[in-house]
Amino acid sequence: MSGADQYSVLFEPVQIGPVMAKNRFYQVPHCNGLGHLRPQAEAAMRAMKAEGGWAVVSTQEAEIHPTSDLSPYSENRIWDERDIPALRLITNAVKDKGSLAAIQLAHNGHHAQNHLSRAPLLAPSEIALETAYPKQARAMDKSDIREFRKWHRAAARRSREAGFDIVYIYAGHHMTLPHHFLLPQFNDRSDEYGGSLENRVRLTRELLEETKEEVGEDCAVALRFAVDEMLGADGMQAQEEGRAVVELLSELPDLWDVNVADWSNDSATTRFEPRDGFQSSYVEFVKQVTSKPVVGVGRLTSPDLMVSLVKKGILDFIGAARPSIADPFLPNKIKEGRIEEVRECIGCNICVSSDSLGVPIRCTQNPTMGEEWRRKWHPEIIESRGKEDTALVVGSGPAGLECAMQLARRGYEVTLAEAKLELGGRVLQESGLAGLSAWKRVADHRIYDLQQRGNAQLFTDSRLTAQEVVELETPNVFLATGATWRRDGRGKSAFRGVSMDSASLVFTPDDIMSGVVPEGGRIMVYDDDQGYLGGVLADHLAQAGQEVIFVSPASMVSPFTELTLEQTKVQRSLLEKGVRLALSQALSSVAPNQAILRCVYTGREQTFECDSVVLVTQRARETTLYDELRGLADSPLTKLELIGDAANPGLIADAVYAGHMAARNLERDAGDIEREFFRREIVSLENV
Repeated sequence: MSGADQYSVLFEPVQIGPVMAKNRFYQVPHCNGLGHLRPQAEAAMRAMKAEGGWAVVSTQEAEIHPTSDLSPYSENRIWDERDIPALRLITNAVKDKGSLAAIQLAHNGHHAQNHLSRAPLLAPSEIALETAYPKQARAMDKSDIREFRKWHRAAARRSREAGFDIVYIYAGHHMTLPHHFLLPQFNDRSDEYGGSLENRVRLTRELLEETKEEVGEDCAVALRFAVDEMLGADGMQAQEEGRAVVELLSELPDLWDVNVADWSNDSATTRFEPRDGFQSSYVEFVKQVTSKPVVGVGRLTSPDLMVSLVKKGILDFIGAARPSIADPFLPNKIKEGRIEEVRECIGCNICVSSDSLGVPIRCTQNPTMGEEWRRKWHPEIIESRGKEDTALVVGSGPAGLECAMQLARRGYEVTLAEAKLELGGRVLQESGLAGLSAWKRVADHRIYDLQQRGNAQLFTDSRLTAQEVVELETPNVFLATGATWRRDGRGKSAFRGVSMDSASLVFTPDDIMSGVVPEGGRIMVYDDDQGYLGGVLADHLAQAGQEVIFVSPASMVSPFTELTLEQTKVQRSLLEKGVRLALSQALSSVAPNQAILRCVYTGREQTFECDSVVLVTQRARETTLYDELRGLADSPLTKLELIGDAANPGLIADAVYAGHMAARNLERDAGDIEREFFRREIVSLENV
């Protein structure tokens, strides 16, 4: 049975108010770090989703007014008519590919910071800014509310003029004024906009009615609403006020886009929410109380689950942000019966981290994400080779696998040699740790692809010497030999390492990931990497029944994970497992059964008793083979390149990207590569 037959229900058209979606695949609004600063890149990225088969392609937040300025983060803007041309780039690009274009209008209230506009912050009630910046929002009076409604109506009108088919009212993620008015923790008003649920929902109702009046004949009007805050009795719950809101507004929107709050819950990582479709139990009631179509999310990657959700009457549309990032062509692959070719989202939130950093979006699974315009990369199409050449890739970690796969797709005869018994490198190692099993999809996708190709040979248990590489007579050699965790304590806080007694029991992440279990009852995990792995290892060892002490010079556990919306969950998980935390402490020395810690602020030292220490500090690049090959007097190699962690230790996403880049650049002139690093969107001053 073909994909089109087996999953035919997913390819039925669905009416949304005055517009028709060609199928049930719906790319819900998501940030991408492009926005108003990089409109051509934004349009190209959204167009790729449309080309891949998504019936509806949405923008990210579109700020409707300078009082909702999210700088330095680059969202879309629709402040006035001057923003229309940039937005029209998106609508034209999406509609040219046969999809509907949706815009998510947003006023972020006290979630905004207004650092650029310096406008007063607005909120339902007097409230402090959510970030550490010492600033407060003022309670909106009636005239403020009237002005806000005018701004929103004008933005809806401009949305239609820009060519959008669907216009959103956004009441979710704790991020917008409509949501703030709905929630008692933000709204303690005593007028008609506060108190009872009917009063708190008033503003959302007014926005829906006014938007429909303004654009309803031409555009569908959608409501994005978080039905549950996942705070239990301390917040809105799906079966209580969440349901009541849907009942009160049941038939007003043309589409219900429903999820959970806040963003960290809606975009939960697989580390803390491994189930695909994890939001279904929260939103399953919605279709019971409205006749309008419903879109829901929850990291939906399984087509069988998608079909089930539609046939059970839970969803009309399969919503996706992260799965559409990992594979923009997911709908087409399902339709064409190419399920095995789907790049499944691993739920790592590297895409989210880009937004948190205010830089263009990236993805661990899809290295072309965010590069559609500036590098002209396509996730499914790559330039064919120019020569009848062969290539050797040494190392089967994320960089090696991606490089080999893309070289094979280009038509080269590719040999991949792995020194260990299994393919996968660090992906295979890290996916064996608690909470990271989904990360193995990075290796699985690429190994499967390579195994289907007649021009790719894969060898394990094949450690190569420089002489053996030369004897293979392969002109193009890429070395993805990786990096190993250091055993001397050198890291962010100790450039020269840590003093250690030779009898000390010192381990590295490589030891733990290889199955070594430290002896003794007390294990100190020292995290001077301050990324995600230290927290994962502490959690992993605690789950195995070990007594764990987590030490870090950082003032919190795994500060990097703030960027991936996990930090609170990471620290809570360790505390719940009884892990002892010693933060703002640098490791000074290690001796048998004890470690000396030094306060990073005062320099005061204290002694901690421990039976072993796991050092999560810095990695040493493995370049021996590269150095030997580069040192050959008469090298027969045309190309010798170090890629991935062997060149620059970083995230798995960085390694995949490096492997992809290397494969694309083979046969390109070095000067051209340097000159065409990537295209920039430069503001012209000619008419200023």
